[in-house]
Amino acid sequence: MNPTQLAGKSDDPSAPQDEAREAARPNRDEVLAAVRTLIRWAGDDPAREGLLGTPDRVARSYEQYFQGYALDPVAILQRTFEEVDGYDEIVLLRDIRFVSHCEHHIMPIIGRAHVGYLPDKRVVGISKLARIVDAYARRLQIQEKMTAQIANTIEDVLQPQGVGVVIEATHQCMTTRGVHKPGAMMVTSRMLGRFRSDPRTRREFLSLIRAQGGGPDHS
Repeated sequence: MNPTQLAGKSDDPSAPQDEAREAARPNRDEVLAAVRTLIRWAGDDPAREGLLGTPDRVARSYEQYFQGYALDPVAILQRTFEEVDGYDEIVLLRDIRFVSHCEHHIMPIIGRAHVGYLPDKRVVGISKLARIVDAYARRLQIQEKMTAQIANTIEDVLQPQGVGVVIEATHQCMTTRGVHKPGAMMVTSRMLGRFRSDPRTRREFLSLIRAQGGGPDHS
């Protein structure tokens, strides 16, 4: 499937689901009422002075936290460049900071992503690699799925020789509650194409991540 087909709404199997989600989306008054209910459930009074503006602030925060649902990751990668003078080595954007939220507790996942690919005749602007991370991070997520989504989308749209994505993050659902393990970090990776089949390419990618102290040690 080529990138033009991927971008087409009629070819996107998730489009009907997106439309159904939008149709079922609560209005702002319902959101504010829901936050007031949570405040009462926590044991406080949403009518007291310090909490009067809290429902609106929470609603505005959610609009920022979850704006990834309004972004089309495929469209972000559509504009590519073929004038690369034969460049065919790894392209890596390292240490992309992000904040996501775990879908189990709606608590922050704070980390950094390392995104690389091995071009096949065309490249994409480096800011688009950061944007693709944000598009998936700013949703309710689990880290494993987010890692796969980023890598799979780059592979599908750019059709490179290989893709590698490594994500390191702390999960506040386990650092501030539950098992209470501050400092624990989760590392996930997704290797496709040459990054999976060629050990030398994979080693080069991981060594570039580790250069000057970046990324985890996978050796």
